[in-house]
Amino acid sequence: MATITLITGSTLGGAEYVADHLADQLGKAGHQTDILNQADLAALDPEGIWLLICSTHGAGEFPDNIQPFVTQLREEQPSLQQLKYGVIAIGDSSYDTFCQAGKDLDQLLQDCGAQRLGERLEIDVQRDPVPEDPAEMWLETWQPFLS
Repeated sequence: MATITLITGSTLGGAEYVADHLADQLGKAGHQTDILNQADLAALDPEGIWLLICSTHGAGEFPDNIQPFVTQLREEQPSLQQLKYGVIAIGDSSYDTFCQAGKDLDQLLQDCGAQRLGERLEIDVQRDPVPEDPAEMWLETWQPFLS
């Protein structure tokens, strides 16, 4: 089974709740998980599997807790060609920057050569006030990529 590092970008805790829920689901499926609410690029396995769960703050910005990690990726531009990852973006469709932080994080990882597994999930809190529900459904389609 796989080891998955869940990295959160959260302002009000929604992404952290999703990460906790998905870590439980992944654990039940036999995977090992680690949740990082303050990710440091130097401490991460660049050949592993990352699941990034990021809400959008303000006018499309990254939440404070993930900004240092994003800065590291932008400045260091590491080669992440061996990395496999997934992205869950959480946003509010009443804003024109809907899920922008998750989209930007996805692009940043691709620019570093990482390979996304499956499609990016974009959760609209207007439609899904409990983001754990659509995240769990998405996880069922994402897990086959882990084997």
